Amino acid sequence: MVGTTYFIDANIVVYSVGKPHFMKAPCLAILEDMARRSVTSATNVEVLQEILHIYTRRGEHTFGIEMARNLSVLVTTIYSVTPEDFARALTLHSQYSRLTARDSLHLASLYNNRITHIVSADHHFDGLPGIVRIDPLGWEVR
Repeated sequence: MVGTTYFIDANIVVYSVGKPHFMKAPCLAILEDMARRSVTSATNVEVLQEILHIYTRRGEHTFGIEMARNLSVLVTTIYSVTPEDFARALTLHSQYSRLTARDSLHLASLYNNRITHIVSADHHFDGLPGIVRIDPLGWEVR
């Protein structure tokens, strides 16, 4: 879609560099399209922090820094997480019990920055008002 910005969730990076998995190749293709600037992409600082957290928890501190830095270079835009995002996340978290606290914050960031598409393996983004989840398995060069 011309003019569409795709919000990139942390799991795209995690699957792309992880062990063999059916999500690995599709997630790599997404990152390659981002590197070619075939798509307009965004994320927020919370996604970058999530990547650091995942790899630090696994004892891969330096790798986490590298992966967060790589994503920060690949995306077109990195959004801050604002007090308005947090306030909206609280409301969304009370409305959608299937969301994790972190994903409620991502959803608030999407809404507050007028982004309608999220690229994520997480099915709990499905069916949210105004949001289209792009499953990595259905990714096509855009």
